Amino acid sequence: MADSARKRSALRSAGHAAGAPARKAGRRYGAAPLTISRPELIVNGSDREFRELVHNLFGFFALHERIRRGHGKFIGLAGIEYTVLIAIAHLAAEGDVNVKTVADHLHLSGAFITSTTRRLLQLGLIHKTMDTVDRRRVTVTVSGKGCAALEKLAPAQRRVNDVEFGCLRREEFKALNKLMRRMIEHGDRAVALQNYLLTGGASDNEERT
Repeated sequence: MADSARKRSALRSAGHAAGAPARKAGRRYGAAPLTISRPELIVNGSDREFRELVHNLFGFFALHERIRRGHGKFIGLAGIEYTVLIAIAHLAAEGDVNVKTVADHLHLSGAFITSTTRRLLQLGLIHKTMDTVDRRRVTVTVSGKGCAALEKLAPAQRRVNDVEFGCLRREEFKALNKLMRRMIEHGDRAVALQNYLLTGGASDNEERT
């Protein structure tokens, strides 16, 4: 009985000893490949800080999406419907607003904005006016009902936004706004490149040459 127990113990010890190098090798060789190659974004040979940035952006925008949905819910709209409504209201201060104006401003497709404005029109929150000269050109404006909805939202919206962005000083706010414009521009280019690669475009090495 004692001999059997000693044998089982010896076998377990041998198994642990044999498995240790394998586990170490798994940790060493199982590391994820680099997800960026620009030296400006690699720290000590690692993309860990880059991944942290990307995941922090994801976390912030996930939280912001919840806040946006909350703003919309406050006035009986989906998050994107609220966003399109308030975009029309703010863009109108700079001139006539049409579907393309809103789509460019929000970096969304014209078809998607057309569908959303149709819903807002059905709810009586916006007006659509056809140009008397060019009937293909349609101007959108926020209706009295739409303005009332935004006025109802504004007090709670200000409190929430003040907390969400309360960490920013004025110079940081302005710098972040400029940085986001640049990142969106490069994001558009990255999407175009990804679509090209996914549809059988150049290999990664060919792209860099």
